[in-house]
Amino acid sequence: MKDDEVSRKAKRDLEKLSEEGGLLNAPRLKKKSKTVAGHFSADDVDADDPVELWGTRIARGLSLIAFIALAIWLYLKYFQN
Repeated sequence: MKDDEVSRKAKRDLEKLSEEGGLLNAPRLKKKSKTVAGHFSADDVDADDPVELWGTRIARGLSLIAFIALAIWLYLKYFQN
């Protein structure tokens, strides 16, 4: 009985949250870009603002380069004898 009550309360809370436009409906979570290529080409930013578009592309490209460099450094530092 208690589990059913908890389950019903959780469902009501989720429905209330979706109606109010809470975290589940946040615009940043509903990105246009669903692929990696879409992410790095900055499909989810305003295309009318070239500074934001190219700034986002450059920042995402640099973050990829930094990630690869960090992965190589960690591999060489900890997995090489």
